[in-house]
Amino acid sequence: MMPHVKVAAVHAAPVFLDRTATTAKAISIIREAARGGAQLIAFPETFIPAFPVWSGLWAPTENHDLFSLMANQSVSANGPEIAALRREAKALGVCVSMGISESSPASVGALWNSFIMIGPDGGILNHHRKLVPTFYEKLTWAPGDGAGLKVVETPVGRVGQLICGENTNPLARYALIAQAEQIHISSWPALWPTRPAGNGTNYNNVEANRIRSSAHSFEAKAFGMNTAGYMDSAMRKFLVDRDPKVADTLDRSSRAASFFVDPTGAPVGDFLQDDEGIAYAEFDLSRCVEPKQYHDVTGYYNRFDIFSLTVNRKRQHPITFVDDVEASSQNADDASFMEDNFSHAKP
Repeated sequence: MMPHVKVAAVHAAPVFLDRTATTAKAISIIREAARGGAQLIAFPETFIPAFPVWSGLWAPTENHDLFSLMANQSVSANGPEIAALRREAKALGVCVSMGISESSPASVGALWNSFIMIGPDGGILNHHRKLVPTFYEKLTWAPGDGAGLKVVETPVGRVGQLICGENTNPLARYALIAQAEQIHISSWPALWPTRPAGNGTNYNNVEANRIRSSAHSFEAKAFGMNTAGYMDSAMRKFLVDRDPKVADTLDRSSRAASFFVDPTGAPVGDFLQDDEGIAYAEFDLSRCVEPKQYHDVTGYYNRFDIFSLTVNRKRQHPITFVDDVEASSQNADDASFMEDNFSHAKP
């Protein structure tokens, strides 16, 4: 582990609802960030293929075609898009966190809001599915599970991540803090409309995200990376061409920002909001140690005799086939029999 690391938060728009073109754009951004010296590169929430902002604009009865398109353009964790990113990470020797809308091997219509963390050797270090889709996101994504609530060891430190509203869940955050997290990645959509234009104040996701990120970093004594999507002209045109009445709502909704905080919760590094690009910061991981003297919530500054937390990290599956289990068990029994009876036989 290197004490001084350079990281990059991607503040960019996908090629809206086009997984192939968006993957190509992501590879181009990874190469640019690597040239800029970044060792860890984090992309926004469901960068491939898009964030379903339409669920906050129109009734679900009007969005069947968009859900079908989203399902068609979502990606498999074992698919060619992730494979291409893994090859690029290995070629450049960098860590990459990619937000995806993930397709299910068990259903043509089940999707998850997920991220994949790729190591510098191209291996998958973590695969997390958002625990609870937030508000209207439930119209697109299924609930995830605890399998990805992991902090992973990387050459740039111990890295954990939560998606968007998960950063409001104290128990999910604590689960990562308790694994000696040093860098926390938070991924966000480009905008998150909660009210029609002219009907009250819309959700200010910049201030909300700043509060959540600073609070987590202060409690964890870890550095925070916030990577947010960006609404480019093509995405806006796609939505406005469908219904010109949403233009005002889109234009009045606060744009998300990409930024960084240090272990005290103070801002550090670049800040991007109005322009597409890559934000950079340099972290000195040794700064995660001293604040633990003041409040170490997984060390001395807790009462484990009073509080306890159990996390189920088992990956959930919709079905178990008995014949597969029996075959696997039989194969194991056969292998054991052969080893017990023939392992000492001479050729």
